[in-house]
Amino acid sequence: MIQKILISICGIMTIATVFAISSNHPNLSELRDKKLVELLPQEIFTITEPELDCLAMNIYHEARNDLMAGQFAVADVVLNRVLDERFPNNICDVIHQGPVRERYRTAQTPDPDDAEFVPILHKCQFSWYCDGYSDEIKEPGAWKQAQAVAYMLISRDTMRGITEGATHYHATYVNPKWAPTLYPIGQIGKHRFYKWL
Repeated sequence: MIQKILISICGIMTIATVFAISSNHPNLSELRDKKLVELLPQEIFTITEPELDCLAMNIYHEARNDLMAGQFAVADVVLNRVLDERFPNNICDVIHQGPVRERYRTAQTPDPDDAEFVPILHKCQFSWYCDGYSDEIKEPGAWKQAQAVAYMLISRDTMRGITEGATHYHATYVNPKWAPTLYPIGQIGKHRFYKWL
């Protein structure tokens, strides 16, 4: 019950933030029937900032089927990591963090300048990045939603801090061995969130 109330409050806060930045101020009944992507200026979906794209890709692959609050929470963890000295200091490097190996084809040539490196399968911080599957966007609506969430978090700090400083999360259907070593924050949507003490 408390979780449902928290999720409802988060959804209302997001709509209220969008309402506050909207120039035509729709009434509340119109807001309830619209998705975040319909309330934002359409030009944000053509922005090609690498950091925004990286964050949107992470939201899309990690939480596209989650509630909006869950999507903001997944993105918030990435930004928490950027601010934590134990992780890289930019969004793309945080998302792509993990061990790499040289591609077999470039390792066979004597020229060190042609080396190409790829992430080691299932060893990345964010599983989608090195799971061996295509990262192609197959759900345009979910991709637009991920872009909108990334934009709102980066440019307007919408829902920033929703995870109370969490630097780790996992889906509710798994129990990773690292989870008991961290302080549990709680569950938002389909993920559980943690941080170091």
